[in-house]
Amino acid sequence: MKDMLDTKEQAERLLLVGVATGGNEDKVMESLDELAELASTAGAVTVGRIIQNREAIHPGTYVGKGKVEEIREFVEDYGVDTVVCDDELSPAQLKNLETALNTKVIDRTIMILDIFAMRAETSEGKIQVELAQLKYRSSRLVGLRSSLSRLGGGIGTRGPGEKKLEMDRRVIRERISILNKELEEVKRSRNVARKKRMESAMPMVAIVGYTNAGKSTLLNTLTGAGILEEDKLFATLDPTTRIYEYENGNRILFTDTVGFINKLPHHLIDAFRSTLEEAKYADIILHVVDISNPSCDMQMDVVYDTLEKLGIADKPVITMYNKVDKLDNDIMLGSDIRSRCTIRASARKKLGLDKLLDEIMNIIDDGMRYIEQVIPYSDAAKIQDIRKYGQLIEEDYRADGIFVKAKIPKQIGIGL
Repeated sequence: MKDMLDTKEQAERLLLVGVATGGNEDKVMESLDELAELASTAGAVTVGRIIQNREAIHPGTYVGKGKVEEIREFVEDYGVDTVVCDDELSPAQLKNLETALNTKVIDRTIMILDIFAMRAETSEGKIQVELAQLKYRSSRLVGLRSSLSRLGGGIGTRGPGEKKLEMDRRVIRERISILNKELEEVKRSRNVARKKRMESAMPMVAIVGYTNAGKSTLLNTLTGAGILEEDKLFATLDPTTRIYEYENGNRILFTDTVGFINKLPHHLIDAFRSTLEEAKYADIILHVVDISNPSCDMQMDVVYDTLEKLGIADKPVITMYNKVDKLDNDIMLGSDIRSRCTIRASARKKLGLDKLLDEIMNIIDDGMRYIEQVIPYSDAAKIQDIRKYGQLIEEDYRADGIFVKAKIPKQIGIGL
């Protein structure tokens, strides 16, 4: 019997290329490890890595002439479909490399944009991703036109896709203008929803962290949000807000935000600014760290740097060292001096979450003041203000008025 033809789509075969300047080869190797994870998330397979030590990145071809030849031979010998450079390439570098190697060449930015295009589900997410892709591609039309159409598909062709490569700069500018207007409409809707949440006076906790640190798992465990959990980078892009209620009736909002990553393209930061800025309106930043990841220190620095770029540096921070169940029990964890406190926890195993919730409430209580007083019946409406903005602990109707014990926010002036 004749062998049946294998019609299964073959995974794109990638060669990863990095440049180590200043003797930082270990850091470049870590970065390529992450790039390989990105490749896996995008559905490709990494067949090799090449690192060149140089004083500086070559302005014309990213790597030196001899290394270009080595890459070309590797591509031919191992059937590489795509060469991926670990840094963002200039239009000249992209075009020169693609010509010299005679194969598709992309950079880390295209890889991340492609994954975002795969993961975006809401209309807002799709608009943000397309906007970021078009801004990136508009300055690279010549190189990308030939590179991304060489094989007719693969990484870098999702989202707006190859049809966008056929547009000239004028048409792309017009499309960007349309998307900006659509995004402004989405922003207005988001601002309305945010205003309603703020009027509810419920404290809000923004969950931030490096991609795949376990933010979505934490939100699901605490609130039953039911959002996607995957052991992949950028499993979820769209922010989700859910309510958690304490046993005493106190309620707080948890908002999951898009994960950060090293060398996050500035086009994405700009496009996703309205989404990322959910953290700006939070009362507390909950920084989730995958403590089992050997690069967790670098990942924490990336998160803090990104928060600073967004202008979010004045909020109380709780650092949750997540996935401690993957560590040996005798391993000592240090403290994050940039946060108010650190918590050892496992969102999946539900370890340390009680302590986490206690610390959140402690911070909220720090922003409250305790009152005991009699409110005249003529000012009885203030009872509703207490319920709305604070916590009514006790009320007793007396002859001279309503005696209350309550906690109210220090910054809310309700005449008490």
